[in-house]
Amino acid sequence: MTISLTPKAAERVEKYLKNRGKGVGLRLGVKTTGCSGMAYTLEFVDDTLPEDQVFESHGIKIMVDPKSLVYINGTELDFAKEGLNEGFKFNNPNVKAECGCGESFTV
Repeated sequence: MTISLTPKAAERVEKYLKNRGKGVGLRLGVKTTGCSGMAYTLEFVDDTLPEDQVFESHGIKIMVDPKSLVYINGTELDFAKEGLNEGFKFNNPNVKAECGCGESFTV
């Protein structure tokens, strides 16, 4: 089981954590929502939880709860700029379909 960051994503997370002035890493997960059934969650973490699975990529700690890990195992988080838009992009090998707006997915 693995979760990873691209160098661009790791650089961006490090910058956000530095700007926040605190934090131990990033929490990735999924929630039930949207037209396809699931959406990604992403938040900065100040403390790990006992049930967290902890991964490290490019010096950044990534926390995932066990229920979410089933759906995002193998995911690589990237950071991309496209025109005026920029943001994190989930490259999840488990995705079978995504909704037209790109906000939700199904496995």
